Amino acid sequence: MKIYNYKDLSKSKIEELCSRQIEDDKLVESRVADIIKTVREDGDQALFNFAKTFDKVELKKLFLDREELQAIAASIPADAKKAIDTAYENIKNFHLSQLKKEDKVETMPGVVCWREARAIEKVGLYIPGGTAVLPSTFLMLATPALIADCKEIIVCSPPQQDSKTNCYLAYCAVLLGIEKIFMIGGAQAVAAMAFGTGSVPQVYKIFGPGNRYVTTAKTMVQNKVAIDMPAGPSEVLVVADETAIPSFVAADLLAQAEHGTDSQAILVSTSNDIIAETIKEVEKQLSILPRKDIAAKAIDNSYAVLTDNIALAMQFSNEYAPEHLILATEEYQKLIPLITNAGSVFLGNLTPESAGDYASGTNHTLPTSGFAKAYSGVSVDAFIKKITFQHLSTEGLNNIGTTVETLAAAEGLEAHKNAVGIRLNFESGVRDKLA
Repeated sequence: MKIYNYKDLSKSKIEELCSRQIEDDKLVESRVADIIKTVREDGDQALFNFAKTFDKVELKKLFLDREELQAIAASIPADAKKAIDTAYENIKNFHLSQLKKEDKVETMPGVVCWREARAIEKVGLYIPGGTAVLPSTFLMLATPALIADCKEIIVCSPPQQDSKTNCYLAYCAVLLGIEKIFMIGGAQAVAAMAFGTGSVPQVYKIFGPGNRYVTTAKTMVQNKVAIDMPAGPSEVLVVADETAIPSFVAADLLAQAEHGTDSQAILVSTSNDIIAETIKEVEKQLSILPRKDIAAKAIDNSYAVLTDNIALAMQFSNEYAPEHLILATEEYQKLIPLITNAGSVFLGNLTPESAGDYASGTNHTLPTSGFAKAYSGVSVDAFIKKITFQHLSTEGLNNIGTTVETLAAAEGLEAHKNAVGIRLNFESGVRDKLA
């Protein structure tokens, strides 16, 4: 893990450190474009072929139905079932609080405006597989979708070597009432949900994190379908002062590093000693991790930054715009107002990022690669759209009519002006009944 001194960094070097660009991005884009084209042209057959090529699995069908999912879910260990149940309740309770009905507003006498929420009818959820299968992501995506009352929820996840899914994902499906899981992974799953195939229904919006291929595919299909955000490789930034506990900080860095070799784990600290002790702890803890080879490569691509004060540490954090931001300090309350760019924030020395990953209740599907500057994490809001309404009474029409006519005339749109004028000149008694 390389160490930088913030005061020695030029603006261009800071931009370079905050960039998540990888040398072969263009190659990934080319491959993903080919995958999307093939799925559009060959439909289900392309999905069978890609399962054989990428997943090394010969599928006989593309999905597991309810009966199959129930049979697989029956083998889940009791402790895992209890943990999923607890996490689900916390996630549900947090997301239920996001359902809010907006008040009607009388903008002027007789002119009433308001908004109402409507669920996105068809949504696609991508649950990553690969080096780690994530039932937590299933909960994080399907729970707010159900709360929003989406009518059709399509779930895709890469197949295991037995062409099925594991008991954890199967149990989540049963718990949440999901009827099918499509055994499709990678960019091909995104393409299938975006354009539809013989077996996979087309959706209106696609959700879920994934590797660079999944993220690239999501950005490429945006002319056809909405996406939640460009959520790519996982990342964490820890801001630590002298009150931080190095073993805790090291554990948090490694928790992100073990996601994948392209994950990033960044430490920004006001203390040389904290940086040195944390790096020692990283080496110590890394040696006993089952996924140490993956984590080690991610750590090699990560770094630490020494700053003169905590304000500069926050300045760097806001420029980096991390997916996960941990404030490893006893003074975290003072730093909250300084945060402008972050996906999700973890406050104090006793709040590990993994709590949010699994069970605190907040959503772990978050913007990465600096997109926290413009995107929010997944919530119930992501599964709904807001429709505006307005109503004019006779009083309202009389009050607003001249304003609309004047503005329409200024823009040279005579039909717009006439749409008001014809109503103003309508027989008043009949107009009152219409209102």
